[in-house]
Amino acid sequence: MADRKGCTFGRRAIIKGAGVGAAALAFPTVLTPRKTRAAQRLVARNPGGPFEKAFGEAYDKPFQQATGIEIVNVTGQHEPIATIKGMVDTKTYTWDVTILSNYTHHVLAEAGYLEPLNLDSDPIIQEIPKQFRTPYIVGNYVWSTVLAYRTDVYPSKAKAPTGGWKDLWDVKGIPGRRGMRKYPVDTIEPALLADGVTPDKLYPLDMDRAFKSLDKIKKDMTVWWSGGAQSSQLLKSGELDMCVAWNGRAQTVMDEGAPVSISWNQALWSYDGWAIPKGSPTADLARKFIRFASEAKNQVGFTPYVAYGPTNQNATKLIDSKRLKDLPTNPDYFKTMVPNDSVQWSKVQEKAVERFNTWIIS
Repeated sequence: MADRKGCTFGRRAIIKGAGVGAAALAFPTVLTPRKTRAAQRLVARNPGGPFEKAFGEAYDKPFQQATGIEIVNVTGQHEPIATIKGMVDTKTYTWDVTILSNYTHHVLAEAGYLEPLNLDSDPIIQEIPKQFRTPYIVGNYVWSTVLAYRTDVYPSKAKAPTGGWKDLWDVKGIPGRRGMRKYPVDTIEPALLADGVTPDKLYPLDMDRAFKSLDKIKKDMTVWWSGGAQSSQLLKSGELDMCVAWNGRAQTVMDEGAPVSISWNQALWSYDGWAIPKGSPTADLARKFIRFASEAKNQVGFTPYVAYGPTNQNATKLIDSKRLKDLPTNPDYFKTMVPNDSVQWSKVQEKAVERFNTWIIS
């Protein structure tokens, strides 16, 4: 899991592929017609937007070619805690396998809503460092919360908001239309860092101090966005001059030619990974898909579409050097980046959401 100890991607030796004698999950070459419809198809939840094509090209099509099993991608809301609880409680599984944020996975795992993966002994899974997996999730990509800004509004780097989160709060020194996520995760940490909290003192989160900091910026916030695609559009259209965004969403509009750049200073990083709802009747098949999506060559196929870094360390060696510069796993960026403490969030997320929702409408 992405805890605070040793959470430095590229700063230390990380687990290499080991345990070659360990038993691996074997892929069937073909499924016979006697298999049920559920066994011939998996429904995989994704965050939407560019992820649909990314997963389709990197995982779904190759998996179907290798196994004959169809993957149906569906878009689900961010942080789908209630949705998965509903599936498990009613035993109505509309998703067979799902991408979850690390902190959402902790909430669901601790409440007993995720299926144990039992993949630790698999040699492919062992190529992924332990900080990117737990018994209930296998990390698929590393992402970062950054401050993205329009270079046509701030053509000079000296005047651009690149000095850390305090620049987002500096409405007089760096004027412009601003946007933040309408959710406490990705919002509380910037508020504290902007208020002078040092990264090593960031956790446990001081909620009172964070909301006092947010009070200072609230009236100057042009848009509170609720989805990654929305943040991309706000940047692309120029409706916002600077915006808290996930780096992959900002990079998408940059790849499309929009005059946007990213400040990596004090960027927050975490990972998303594959998980299975507890009790899913297709759990074994889902495990095979997770293993497939964890292979280095398949994770490389994901990066051209979404600029998130692979969790499989062997994949990094195979990525084009130009694209590697766009990824949060670039070692140069980690000098100023801050790891998100997902364990802390799993303990405070519910109360934080209630408090934030009350604050945003007050």
